[in-house]
This record gives sequence, C-alpha cells and structure tokens, in this order.
Amino acid sequence: MGEKGRPIHLGAGVMPASFKVLHDPVKNYETIIADFGECAIGRVAPIDLGFWWIILLCAYTKSTGDTSLAELPKCQRGIRLILTLCLSEAFDTFPTLLCADGCCMIDRRMGVYEYPIEIQALFFMALRCALYLLKNDDEGKECADRISKRLHALSYHMRSFFLLDIKQLNDIYRYKTEEYSHTAVNKFNVMPDSLPDWVFDFMPTRGGYFIGNVSPARMDFRWFCLSNCIAILSSLATPEQASAIMDLIESRWEELVGEMPLKICYPAMESHEWRIVTGCDPKNTG
Repeated sequence: MGEKGRPIHLGAGVMPASFKVLHDPVKNYETIIADFGECAIGRVAPIDLGFWWIILLCAYTKSTGDTSLAELPKCQRGIRLILTLCLSEAFDTFPTLLCADGCCMIDRRMGVYEYPIEIQALFFMALRCALYLLKNDDEGKECADRISKRLHALSYHMRSFFLLDIKQLNDIYRYKTEEYSHTAVNKFNVMPDSLPDWVFDFMPTRGGYFIGNVSPARMDFRWFCLSNCIAILSSLATPEQASAIMDLIESRWEELVGEMPLKICYPAMESHEWRIVTGCDPKNTG
C-alpha cells in the first residue's frame, strides 16, 4: 500500500469514477484531475465504466457509420486495455467477473458483491461490442480470440445458472447439499433453506428472470431491472428467456411498475435485513 493507505498501482485499463476541476487562483489555470475511486464513496474503483465506454463507442459507430473514432490507435488501445484487465487469469473457476460491492452503477451498498448480474450483463454486452470495434490486425485478432472463448463460456454459465423460473425454483427447493463431483446438480452448494418466502409468491407459473447473484452457497433472488433489460438487448438471454422476462414483468406489473417506471430492484428491504445488507445507508430508504 502507498501513502495514506492507497494502492500503489491500479491495473491498466481502469476508467475514472469521476473528474474534479482544480483552479489555481495565482496562475488563473484550471486542471482536470481524474478520480479512480480514491475519493468515491466507499473508496471503490468502478468496474462498469469501462464497459459503458465500449458500449457507447459501439452505439455511436453503428448509428453514425463513422468508424474513424473507434479506429483511432488510442481508442483501439483503450478497448484492449479494458478487456485485458477483465480477461486476465485469476483465482476463479467461473467465467463470470468477480468484483467488489459498490463498484457498479448501483452506487449504494446493496450486497451486490462477487458476481452481480448487472456487471455480468454489461460485461457480455461490452465483449460483443468490442468484437465489432476491434480492428483486424495482429493485436485485434489476439484480443478477439480471447473474447470469443469467454463469450461462449459466459453465455452458457449465465443462461444455465442465473435464469430462474418456476421449474428451477422447485429444483432448488429439492437440492441435495455437499455434492462433490462433475455431475453434481447443486453445483454452488446452495442450501434450500436459504430460499426467501417472497420468491414463491413472486414467481409466476409462466415467466422468469435473471436473479441478482449466484455464488458459492448463496443466491441473491432479487429482481434487478437494468441487468435483465441489458440481457435482452445484448442477446445474453435466448429468445425464450427474453420472452420469459417480459412475461414476468407483465404478470407482476403492480409490483415492478405500478404508477412509476420500472423499479431498480425488487423487493424492498425492511427493518433488520435493511440494516444488515445496506449498512444502514440512508440513501436506501428512498
């Protein structure tokens, strides 16, 4: 650790969380300072901003037909740096991206650490956009090969383990635990007793959704709006899964929409559970 407890170096490819303008009254000169999480709430570096940058660059390129910006050496290098950081080997056996709580667009302490669906959906979409943007040179081809392999593994993992419907819910309810083998049904050792009561009433007989998180011994069954919508837009969800998500929104319209736009997260937390998961953060009362 460096001065004042800050890490000496961040990985190349991390995007700033925000920018601050410093004004020198003597020289009458302004300088823009990038914040990589040192000043952010919780002091966590953002993981989603790099994905949004790639997605927005792809959207601009496709909508305008102007490829000159994306083909700039700086932009090509930026894409490769972001993806190299995310595709690097680590102590992890899952194709999903391991990340810290507070590092994504939901900037509140909501217990979305480990493998939150929002990051995985953005990661998938950014990988697909990068394949579209990368130039067909030696560096681009090498990065594209790594992307293709990760996309295949990531899509299988997400479609198989993150999508919850009434059949999958009943299967989880009957899981055996402490299974050790390649053929284990309960691959993440999820305890059936951890199923919340509300999920049985929330899940319609027709429909489903990508749950908030799947990690060893734990599933976050909450509904997150942004990630499910991005899963449809990016084709992370198969056509059948996309229809199931829309069927669930229609079936649970009062809970998810009511008299307002789609809620960010469902269900709302109350009392002691709210205090534990959010750290009593008052922003989560709204």
